[in-house]
Amino acid sequence: MLHIEVNLVAVLVAGVAAFVLGWLWYSPLLFMKPWLHSRGLDPASMAGMKMPVGKMAGELLRCLVLAFFVAHIVGEYSPKTWMAAAHFGIFLWVTFPVLIYWGTALWENHSWKTVAIDAGDWLVKLLAVTLILFFMK
Repeated sequence: MLHIEVNLVAVLVAGVAAFVLGWLWYSPLLFMKPWLHSRGLDPASMAGMKMPVGKMAGELLRCLVLAFFVAHIVGEYSPKTWMAAAHFGIFLWVTFPVLIYWGTALWENHSWKTVAIDAGDWLVKLLAVTLILFFMK
């Protein structure tokens, strides 16, 4: 097994960035209303709801774990330019979230609109994480 040096500060920054980007993506500023509509939910009925602290903490942990493992993969791949890092982020995006969400549309009857919004969130996250890790190596 190879030993990859991981910059834990970069992991922290990338994980927090992914968390903030996800919050923004699903906020009223961007895709909250179309995402709720695509899932058959009424945005008006959700207006006063607050996200439970436990779920927010769980999401932050998930983003930190994502950044930690992507740091290992990026460390192994070792892109030489920011463009190569961005291409790698897109490669990860197509390989994992796109194919997984495609399956949810095919087999779990999720709408393609929901899939597009969710996959877009992951594109932004994976690009941000890979680029942060590249620049902070």
